[in-house]
Amino acid sequence: MSIFQNHYLQIIASAIIVYIFLILAVRLFGKKELAQLSVFDLVFILLISNAVQNAMVLGDSSLIGGLLAALALFVVNYAMKYLMFRYPGFSKALQGDPIMLVYQGKVLDSHLRLAKISKEEVLEAIREHGVPSEKEVDLAILEVDGNISVLSSEFAHKSSHRHKGHKVVRKEN
Repeated sequence: MSIFQNHYLQIIASAIIVYIFLILAVRLFGKKELAQLSVFDLVFILLISNAVQNAMVLGDSSLIGGLLAALALFVVNYAMKYLMFRYPGFSKALQGDPIMLVYQGKVLDSHLRLAKISKEEVLEAIREHGVPSEKEVDLAILEVDGNISVLSSEFAHKSSHRHKGHKVVRKEN
Protein backbone atom coordinates (compact mmCIF):
# COMPACT_ATOMS: atom_id res chain seq x y z
CA MET A 1 0.00 0.00 0.00
CA SER A 2 2.87 2.41 0.70
CA ILE A 3 4.04 2.07 -2.92
CA PHE A 4 0.64 3.38 -4.10
CA GLN A 5 0.67 6.24 -1.62
CA ASN A 6 4.21 7.21 -2.63
CA HIS A 7 3.27 7.03 -6.33
CA TYR A 8 0.24 9.25 -5.77
CA LEU A 9 2.29 11.74 -3.76
CA GLN A 10 4.73 11.85 -6.68
CA ILE A 11 1.83 12.65 -9.03
CA ILE A 12 0.70 15.49 -6.76
CA ALA A 13 4.26 16.86 -6.47
CA SER A 14 4.81 16.59 -10.24
CA ALA A 15 1.57 18.44 -11.01
CA ILE A 16 2.52 21.26 -8.62
CA ILE A 17 6.05 21.53 -10.07
CA VAL A 18 4.67 21.71 -13.64
CA TYR A 19 2.16 24.38 -12.54
CA ILE A 20 4.86 26.54 -10.97
CA PHE A 21 7.16 26.03 -13.97
CA LEU A 22 4.44 27.18 -16.39
CA ILE A 23 3.64 30.25 -14.29
CA LEU A 24 7.32 31.24 -14.22
CA ALA A 25 7.68 30.56 -17.97
CA VAL A 26 4.66 32.74 -18.82
CA ARG A 27 6.01 35.47 -16.52
CA LEU A 28 9.46 35.24 -18.13
CA PHE A 29 8.15 35.39 -21.70
CA GLY A 30 5.92 38.37 -21.01
CA LYS A 31 2.38 39.34 -20.12
CA LYS A 32 1.60 40.19 -23.71
CA GLU A 33 1.35 36.45 -24.36
CA LEU A 34 -1.47 36.06 -21.83
CA ALA A 35 -4.10 37.79 -23.87
CA GLN A 36 -3.07 36.79 -27.37
CA LEU A 37 -5.46 34.34 -28.92
CA SER A 38 -4.00 33.84 -32.37
CA VAL A 39 -3.99 30.45 -34.07
CA PHE A 40 -0.29 30.08 -33.26
CA ASP A 41 -0.94 30.74 -29.56
CA LEU A 42 -3.81 28.26 -29.42
CA VAL A 43 -1.66 25.55 -31.02
CA PHE A 44 1.17 26.44 -28.63
CA ILE A 45 -1.10 26.11 -25.59
CA LEU A 46 -2.44 22.76 -26.80
CA LEU A 47 1.07 21.44 -27.40
CA ILE A 48 2.33 22.66 -24.04
CA SER A 49 -0.55 20.97 -22.24
CA ASN A 50 0.13 17.74 -24.11
CA ALA A 51 3.87 17.99 -23.44
CA VAL A 52 3.52 18.37 -19.67
CA GLN A 53 0.60 15.97 -19.16
CA ASN A 54 2.80 12.88 -18.85
CA ALA A 55 5.20 14.72 -16.56
CA MET A 56 2.33 15.49 -14.20
CA VAL A 57 0.87 11.99 -13.97
CA LEU A 58 4.16 10.10 -14.37
CA GLY A 59 2.68 7.85 -17.04
CA ASP A 60 -0.25 6.92 -14.80
CA SER A 61 -3.29 7.18 -17.07
CA SER A 62 -5.66 5.83 -14.42
CA LEU A 63 -8.69 7.77 -13.26
CA ILE A 64 -7.17 8.24 -9.82
CA GLY A 65 -3.88 9.52 -11.28
CA GLY A 66 -5.66 12.07 -13.47
CA LEU A 67 -7.97 13.18 -10.68
CA LEU A 68 -5.07 13.59 -8.25
CA ALA A 69 -3.15 15.73 -10.75
CA ALA A 70 -6.26 17.86 -11.36
CA LEU A 71 -6.91 18.19 -7.63
CA ALA A 72 -3.31 19.23 -7.02
CA LEU A 73 -3.66 21.91 -9.72
CA PHE A 74 -6.88 23.24 -8.20
CA VAL A 75 -5.32 23.38 -4.73
CA VAL A 76 -2.10 25.08 -5.83
CA ASN A 77 -4.08 27.53 -8.01
CA TYR A 78 -6.30 28.41 -5.05
CA ALA A 79 -3.21 28.84 -2.85
CA MET A 80 -1.51 31.09 -5.40
CA LYS A 81 -4.59 33.30 -5.76
CA TYR A 82 -4.90 33.53 -1.97
CA LEU A 83 -1.22 34.49 -1.62
CA MET A 84 -1.59 37.11 -4.37
CA PHE A 85 -4.64 38.56 -2.60
CA ARG A 86 -3.08 38.43 0.86
CA TYR A 87 0.39 39.69 -0.10
CA PRO A 88 0.39 42.45 -2.75
CA GLY A 89 4.19 42.23 -3.07
CA PHE A 90 3.89 38.57 -4.05
CA SER A 91 1.23 39.46 -6.60
CA LYS A 92 3.39 42.24 -8.04
CA ALA A 93 6.42 39.92 -8.27
CA LEU A 94 4.36 37.30 -10.07
CA GLN A 95 2.33 39.55 -12.37
CA GLY A 96 4.50 42.63 -12.79
CA ASP A 97 3.26 46.18 -13.24
CA PRO A 98 0.96 47.76 -15.81
CA ILE A 99 2.88 49.57 -18.54
CA MET A 100 1.75 52.94 -19.91
CA LEU A 101 1.83 52.82 -23.71
CA VAL A 102 0.26 56.18 -24.67
CA TYR A 103 0.05 59.32 -22.56
CA GLN A 104 -1.82 62.46 -23.67
CA GLY A 105 -1.72 61.53 -27.34
CA LYS A 106 1.95 60.52 -27.41
CA VAL A 107 3.06 56.92 -27.95
CA LEU A 108 5.82 56.08 -25.48
CA ASP A 109 8.31 54.18 -27.65
CA SER A 110 10.57 53.16 -24.76
CA HIS A 111 7.55 51.62 -22.99
CA LEU A 112 6.55 49.78 -26.17
CA ARG A 113 10.02 48.23 -26.28
CA LEU A 114 9.74 47.27 -22.61
CA ALA A 115 6.35 45.62 -23.27
CA LYS A 116 7.56 44.09 -26.56
CA ILE A 117 4.58 45.57 -28.40
CA SER A 118 4.81 47.24 -31.79
CA LYS A 119 3.34 50.66 -32.46
CA GLU A 120 1.04 49.04 -35.03
CA GLU A 121 -0.40 46.73 -32.35
CA VAL A 122 -1.13 49.69 -30.09
CA LEU A 123 -2.70 51.66 -32.92
CA GLU A 124 -4.86 48.63 -33.78
CA ALA A 125 -6.04 48.40 -30.15
CA ILE A 126 -6.80 52.13 -30.14
CA ARG A 127 -8.87 51.85 -33.34
CA GLU A 128 -10.74 48.84 -31.94
CA HIS A 129 -11.84 51.11 -29.10
CA GLY A 130 -13.35 53.48 -31.64
CA VAL A 131 -10.64 56.10 -31.27
CA PRO A 132 -9.32 57.24 -34.67
CA SER A 133 -5.71 57.98 -33.67
CA GLU A 134 -3.28 57.99 -30.78
CA LYS A 135 -3.56 61.81 -30.68
CA GLU A 136 -7.09 61.36 -29.27
CA VAL A 137 -5.96 59.00 -26.47
CA ASP A 138 -5.48 60.33 -22.95
CA LEU A 139 -4.05 57.07 -21.65
CA ALA A 140 -3.42 53.54 -22.97
CA ILE A 141 -2.06 50.91 -20.61
CA LEU A 142 -0.93 47.32 -21.01
CA GLU A 143 -2.52 45.76 -17.93
CA VAL A 144 -0.89 42.94 -15.95
CA ASP A 145 -3.29 40.43 -17.49
CA GLY A 146 -2.31 41.38 -21.06
CA ASN A 147 -5.32 43.59 -21.78
CA ILE A 148 -4.81 47.03 -23.26
CA SER A 149 -7.00 49.65 -21.59
CA VAL A 150 -7.67 52.85 -23.52
CA LEU A 151 -9.04 56.01 -21.92
CA SER A 152 -10.19 58.90 -24.04
CA SER A 153 -12.12 61.80 -22.55
CA GLU A 154 -12.98 63.20 -25.98
CA PHE A 155 -15.01 60.09 -26.75
CA ALA A 156 -16.43 60.07 -23.20
CA HIS A 157 -15.93 56.36 -22.62
CA LYS A 158 -13.56 53.91 -21.07
CA SER A 159 -12.65 50.73 -22.88
CA SER A 160 -10.82 47.56 -22.06
CA HIS A 161 -9.48 45.53 -24.95
CA ARG A 162 -8.09 42.00 -24.88
CA HIS A 163 -4.89 42.39 -26.88
CA LYS A 164 -5.13 40.37 -30.11
CA GLY A 165 -8.22 38.66 -28.72
CA HIS A 166 -10.70 41.10 -30.29
CA LYS A 167 -12.83 41.16 -27.15
CA VAL A 168 -13.92 44.70 -26.34
CA VAL A 169 -15.75 45.76 -23.21
CA ARG A 170 -17.02 49.33 -22.99
CA LYS A 171 -18.53 51.32 -20.16
CA GLU A 172 -20.10 54.67 -20.87
CA ASN A 173 -19.29 57.48 -18.41
